[in-house]
Amino acid sequence: MAAHGEAWRRLLDSLWLVLLCGQAAAAAARTPQQQSPPPAAGPTVRTFTPFYFTVEPADTLSVRAASVILNCSAHCESSPKIEWKKDGTFLNLVSDDRRQLLPDGSLLINSVVHNKHNKPDEGHYQCVATVESLGTIVSRTAKLTVAGLPRFTSQPEPASVYRGNNLVLNCEVNADLAPFVRWEMDHQPLFLDDRVFQLSSGALIVSNATDEDGGTYSCVIETGGSPKYSDEAEVKVLPESEVPSTLVFLRQPSSLTRVIGQSAVLPCVAAGIPIPVVRWTRNEEELVTEGSQKFLLLAGGTLKISDVTEEDVGIYTCIADNGNETIEAQADLTIQAPPEFLKKPSNIYAHESMDIVFECDVTGKPTPTVKWVKNGDVVIPSDYFKIVKEHNLQVLGLVKSDEGFYQCIAENDVGNVQAGAQLIILDHAPATTGPLPSAPRDVVASLVSTRFIKLTWRAPASDPHGDNLTYSVFYTKEVINRERVENTSHPGEMQVTIQNLMPETVYIFRVVAQNKHGPGESSVPLKVATQPEVQLPGPAPNIRAYANSPTSVTVSWATPLSGNGEIQNYKLYYMEKETDNEQDIDVGGLSYTISGLKKYTEYSFRVVAYNKHGPGVSTQDVVVQTLSDVPSAAPQNLSLEVQNSRSIMMHWQPPPLGTHNGQITGYKIRYRKVTRKSDVTESIVGTQLSQLIEGLERGTEYSFRVAALTVNGTGPSTDWISAETFESDLDESRVPEVPSSLHVRPLVTSIVVSWTPPENQNIVVRGYAIGYGVGSPHAQTIKVDYKQRYYTIENLDPSSHYVITLKAYNNVGEGIPLYESAVTRAYTVPDPSPMMPPVGVQASILSHDTIRITWADNSLPKNQKVSDARYYTVRWKTNIPANTKYKTANTTTLSFLVTGLKPNTLYEFSVMVTKGRRSSTWSMTAHGTTFESVPTSPPKDVTVVSKEGKPRTIIVNWQPPSEANGKITGYIIYYSTDVNAEIHDWVIEPVVGNRLTHQIQELTLDTAYYFKIQARNSKGMGPMSEAVQFRTPKAESSDKMSNDQALGSAGKGNRQMDAGTDYKTPMGGSNSPHGSPSPLEYNMLLVIIVSVGVITIVVVVVVAVFCTRRTTSHQKKKRAACKSVNGSHKYKGNSKDVKPPDLWIHHERLELKPIDKSPDPNPIMTDTPIPRNSQDITPVDNSMDSNIHQRRNSYRGHESEDSMSTLAGRRGMRPKMMMPFDSQPPQPVISAHPIHSLDNPHHHFHSGSLASPTCSYLHHQANPWPVGPSVSHSDRANSTESVRNTPSTDTMPASSSQTCCADHQEPESATGSYLPSTQEEEPGPNLPTAHVRPSHPLKSFAVPAVPPTGATYDPALPSTPLLSQQASSHPVHSVKTASIGTLGRTRPPMPVVVPSAPEVQETTRMLEDSESNYEPDELTKEMAHLEGLMKDLNAITTA
Repeated sequence: MAAHGEAWRRLLDSLWLVLLCGQAAAAAARTPQQQSPPPAAGPTVRTFTPFYFTVEPADTLSVRAASVILNCSAHCESSPKIEWKKDGTFLNLVSDDRRQLLPDGSLLINSVVHNKHNKPDEGHYQCVATVESLGTIVSRTAKLTVAGLPRFTSQPEPASVYRGNNLVLNCEVNADLAPFVRWEMDHQPLFLDDRVFQLSSGALIVSNATDEDGGTYSCVIETGGSPKYSDEAEVKVLPESEVPSTLVFLRQPSSLTRVIGQSAVLPCVAAGIPIPVVRWTRNEEELVTEGSQKFLLLAGGTLKISDVTEEDVGIYTCIADNGNETIEAQADLTIQAPPEFLKKPSNIYAHESMDIVFECDVTGKPTPTVKWVKNGDVVIPSDYFKIVKEHNLQVLGLVKSDEGFYQCIAENDVGNVQAGAQLIILDHAPATTGPLPSAPRDVVASLVSTRFIKLTWRAPASDPHGDNLTYSVFYTKEVINRERVENTSHPGEMQVTIQNLMPETVYIFRVVAQNKHGPGESSVPLKVATQPEVQLPGPAPNIRAYANSPTSVTVSWATPLSGNGEIQNYKLYYMEKETDNEQDIDVGGLSYTISGLKKYTEYSFRVVAYNKHGPGVSTQDVVVQTLSDVPSAAPQNLSLEVQNSRSIMMHWQPPPLGTHNGQITGYKIRYRKVTRKSDVTESIVGTQLSQLIEGLERGTEYSFRVAALTVNGTGPSTDWISAETFESDLDESRVPEVPSSLHVRPLVTSIVVSWTPPENQNIVVRGYAIGYGVGSPHAQTIKVDYKQRYYTIENLDPSSHYVITLKAYNNVGEGIPLYESAVTRAYTVPDPSPMMPPVGVQASILSHDTIRITWADNSLPKNQKVSDARYYTVRWKTNIPANTKYKTANTTTLSFLVTGLKPNTLYEFSVMVTKGRRSSTWSMTAHGTTFESVPTSPPKDVTVVSKEGKPRTIIVNWQPPSEANGKITGYIIYYSTDVNAEIHDWVIEPVVGNRLTHQIQELTLDTAYYFKIQARNSKGMGPMSEAVQFRTPKAESSDKMSNDQALGSAGKGNRQMDAGTDYKTPMGGSNSPHGSPSPLEYNMLLVIIVSVGVITIVVVVVVAVFCTRRTTSHQKKKRAACKSVNGSHKYKGNSKDVKPPDLWIHHERLELKPIDKSPDPNPIMTDTPIPRNSQDITPVDNSMDSNIHQRRNSYRGHESEDSMSTLAGRRGMRPKMMMPFDSQPPQPVISAHPIHSLDNPHHHFHSGSLASPTCSYLHHQANPWPVGPSVSHSDRANSTESVRNTPSTDTMPASSSQTCCADHQEPESATGSYLPSTQEEEPGPNLPTAHVRPSHPLKSFAVPAVPPTGATYDPALPSTPLLSQQASSHPVHSVKTASIGTLGRTRPPMPVVVPSAPEVQETTRMLEDSESNYEPDELTKEMAHLEGLMKDLNAITTA
């Protein structure tokens, strides 16, 4: 009744919790939205902080010595700190006297510096704003361009024009100087209009010339300083002519690229007589310019296109026609568009372990590249930071450090833009007042695949129904700190599938339940490894790649031959050759064109097919080179050297690497007189880097430029540079004059000498002679070429005074010397260069405290022999605790033995090498985990408390040992009433797994017990804890005593155990361990025994007579084969034979008494001085299937009522039991009480009914209990078949039952064993099997039946567990001996014949004949025996 009342109370509590938690749990099951508004307002919820740039720097063009301001201003609630980057590096504005930070964050650059050799201010600038504890944002990148020196590449020349005709005056400057060009006429600013127009290059167009256009023209460059004027050109306007002249273009249109929104000007000026008319076509369609706001005809026929768009792209043709002839010129107009956001990132709230995606969509032409920046630092893609859907940023498994500002930066050739968003990681809401869920139970991976794992679990013990609980599954890769989370889809769901995992990877999972008060405890972490990849697509065949253009490649392939399912998509990987930066693109079809590649560059391509299982096998790499193109840069360092009055030598360097865009096949040289810019001479030379230009005029200035050639054409040319030939050949009739200057710069052991040539350039200089020495310049003399302007004198002494002389010489002799002196610097010891660190560091684990470290040294010869004075330093540490310091040791060999380590601990090792004053950095780390060792410390914090309402039951709690030295696989509890007793006299209680609590019941009241606990791992047992004393209460509760009296059988010590809602009747009996019974108890016991005995005898006689008629000869043969008088058995285990004790039923106390012990005691077996009920040591393998549900719980490590053990202390007698701890004990013996079969689901007997065991006994004689080896944990956990026994409130006398068993006759040949088949397996938690002792496997007097195939049984129905055994594939016959005693006399042992289990092929036939088992003569003998038993009962009654 007490158990049923407890069950009702739990049910009511659960229903009340469901009503309270319904809506809260349903709300918690919803997955948090990424882009959701802030959660419900509360004091702990942070809001997004507005933090953005109000002004960003813009591209700026400046001139030398001018001041430039790059504007920048950021808005935030807290004043942000503004910094600036130039070309990606932070500027130190504190010590910069030219650059300074303005109060609003703008950057002021005073007096811009820019010359040929020093350009410190030109570059890309970026503004960086930071708010402490909030984050950092960066602005767009602004380019600062500084115009070069005012220089004309072409100047106006005198010209004449017929009235009404057109004229073009050239004035070409660099593109950065074009905005600073203006024209003057007759030294007055020239007024421009539609007739007189200035092109963007600086040239002036005069159309429909009039007499007023005659005069002196010059162009002016004004860059802030004094203006620079070009040569003046006189323009004469001639009267109209009637003589026809050839129609020519004075200026033709050239291909043009413009940004959307800008204006495009296509010049087209023609001259001839008659005066030509100009018209335009686009893509061969006539352009209408009259009245058009889009197209406007300017001076001479120049076309201006306003606000260009995509529709304006095409081929424009200028057609000039004067009636006599027509000429045409074409030009392409292309457009570009700066990056523009189609979708900007949005602010996100999230919790730790979540996955988020920042969306960013951009457009532009060329296609922009996108990069992400977090708090000012570029995000590098990894396993947890991924670029998805081209531009979106996905962050997996958020951690607190991911919080901050994320910016999407898009950039192309035209410009760049940025947009940002804030990520706030919220702390989980504090739990409200109320109970939180305990940890979910039995978390298992029910389905494991290559890329997904399905987890299932049971509701927490605190809420067994769990209908209103939601669950979160946290998972991460092993050794990775980032945890991801997956939530269940609706309340009460206790399974989830984790997808997108990696094959053959170990993941760690834990589950947390959440109710309306908040999240509860986390389950124990579960490690699961995904399976290797299977059924994946094969490589895509016929992969081909070919270049379409200098910047694009098309890759094609075919469907894989071994697709292993439908191909979902392909991933195309490509990488520039000789780099390791591989990129990938998702492709849906069988070909793809990749654009934006580098010109004339080799790329490798490969393809991977994907199906539902994941990526398949990659194809082989295909290498293709993009097509060549014209060089994109001009040659470098063009210089001129005048040789004589008729020749000039040109020198140059190739264009910069990466701009060749093909193989350089030659160079095109152009030169002209400065005064006649239209008369250009071209020549093409080979790949040499110099060329002598001969045949020039004396005393004439020439301009030169050079361009590189490929097979595709000519690249950009250098700027024009000029040199003037000599008026006459140089004079060599006298020695050169003194050099114009001499400079020296002393170093420690050298002096750098530089000079300039003599001022008189008319005398030939063949070279220079340098003399030097300490105190005198005549100690050493060195001659250098005439072109050389500096020289370094080496191998000098430090801190010495040297005199240096310089003389120019020619064939006549040396000129006048120039003197200088210098003192070399003092010698300072330079810092030694570091050595290369050791490589290939490996850690080899040798034992639980020793690891050998080996490495290689690349600075040694190939034989790796140390022949110098170098030595190596090894350092190591463990990360537990986190602040552990490094330990170091030195060695001169390439290996080191590290000893004294902790067992089962992960260490990291690194090595450095030292040679003299030089040392290397630390090598890459190697890791190693020492082997396990036996625990070296006992369990901690051992406490013993009494269980509420059960004074005979105590609960032992403890904590794991501080030095477990490995995974704890179990504990052993020792307890005794004598603290000074030898340890082998203490009672032993094994605990399986890492449980930290255990219950022990049936203790003696008011008795002091002492407890010790010992931990064990795979290496053995650890030390015992100190003894803890506990005294049991003095008296039981009245309810408990009444239950004991009502349900007791043979003695007071046999009581009913509370096992939750499964109420079970004990099967065995024992005498009272607490003294003599009272008269009332004794009389009740006798009445019960006599009543049950009489009823049982009557039923047995009736059924026996009925069954006699159905006996067959086959069964007689089977019984004869089972009979034997030998009661001794040997048990064959995995490693050794253990002889179990012969058990007798003592005639005084009706208890099982071992009268023999194994002659070879096992060192891991312990004598038990204090008797207790045998279920304390009954393993899970022998537990009853009626408790299979509880048994699964116990196997998974959860506390349940079924994990109790009982102890009944007895007076005057101390039988000893032997039990191996690392193996299962033999099958138990059932004490002399009849129990009833519940194998057949139709034979259910409930409490209070009387079921006759006799018919059941006879019916199952042909099907005795099958005997087999112990099953593993997984077999036990997955078993669905059960053998159950009917409980009865009426018990039969011990003398009215028959004992049957099936056992091995020859242990050596038996295939099934009573000892476990796997000694290393840990026994499961003990289940209550009333009064079962480890001994010979004797059956109950009521033999249970074989369960029907496939039948399942309700574990909630009350039943008495007997003995759960699985059938052996080869059963054999055996004989058991039982002894039944009375109070008056002692009976000798009676042999009991036990038929073996039938062979498989005979099972059906034997079941049909199972109702007739005995012949009449056998029944006569049985009846005679029963009469003897009745006499014993009469003697008990009269006594």
